[in-house]
Amino acid sequence: MKTATLLSERLRSHRLSAPARSVTEAAAHMLAVQSQDFTAGRWALAARTRGEPTIQTVDRAFARGELVRSWTMRGTLHIIPARDLRWVMSVTAERQRQQAAGRRRDLGIDAPMVAAAVRAVEPRLQDGGLTRAELFDVFAGIGIEPGGQRGIHLLSELTLDGLICQGPVVAKQGIAREQRFVLVAEHIREHAEPSDPLAELFVRYIDGHGPAEVADFAWWSGLTLGQSREARDRAIDRVVEIDEGMFVAASRPRRSTMSPSVLALGAFDEYYISYADRTTVCAPEHLALVGPGKNGMVRATIVADGRVIGCWTHAGASLGAPAELFDPVADDESVRAALARFGRFIGA
Repeated sequence: MKTATLLSERLRSHRLSAPARSVTEAAAHMLAVQSQDFTAGRWALAARTRGEPTIQTVDRAFARGELVRSWTMRGTLHIIPARDLRWVMSVTAERQRQQAAGRRRDLGIDAPMVAAAVRAVEPRLQDGGLTRAELFDVFAGIGIEPGGQRGIHLLSELTLDGLICQGPVVAKQGIAREQRFVLVAEHIREHAEPSDPLAELFVRYIDGHGPAEVADFAWWSGLTLGQSREARDRAIDRVVEIDEGMFVAASRPRRSTMSPSVLALGAFDEYYISYADRTTVCAPEHLALVGPGKNGMVRATIVADGRVIGCWTHAGASLGAPAELFDPVADDESVRAALARFGRFIGA
């Protein structure tokens, strides 16, 4: 496949050139949007939605229980439609446990500690949920020291067990960055039940990320290559192979003639991060400038006609700071317009 065609089709699949009608529709299409940077995760949905939804628009979807945030794959926080959380975790939780097992042992997290944490937090979460700090206080109150990453790993373990997720955003002046942990059984009212969750995961990845290969799915999902091949085989009649080993969705969204050619995508955006090989969208000499860096960070990017041409910062854009362009292939006004849209999203 020619690179220009691949980029055009990925922009379409990501709903960057075919925006969704609402942030919840964008979330359903993407299935899981990387979101350890919570502002960036919310912007990822807004950037894939028609018009100019604000950060409050996304937060209201959390308040209504339509969206949640959880460690859905690779031990990384993602925003996901609430109704999809349970079946996705049924596919990915065990692999995440295996990958985290060594660190859990180092922290002394074992079955008795997890059981004690469940007994302590479950009744406390039945009235609107608790923040992370409040949950850490509960842990400390039963003799579990939450420092040294023990607390966050314990929260992750309770998430993988299907007990909790992150729900409503804690309101504050300025940009809210904190959520309440809530009980899945109380907070999520409807659970999707696909007949073959492993196949469904492959189909939904291709829907939101194709054209893509099995190796890309394996990276994104955190599953082994063997599991990923099985997922492809079980989903083969629900996707379209357009080139050898390269798949797209059977049904793709319609492009919008109003979509800009220059985009400001947030840190860890799916368009960049969710492939085994990122050189298709970013020149090899610029990969180190975008990341992941030694600190694990992946910077926010400027994308022109599907290619990364520079980086920017959320804080800088809110103050009107210019982007750091690698190649001057986009006119300055288009870049400024892309950054200004993010500024309006956060109310700058």
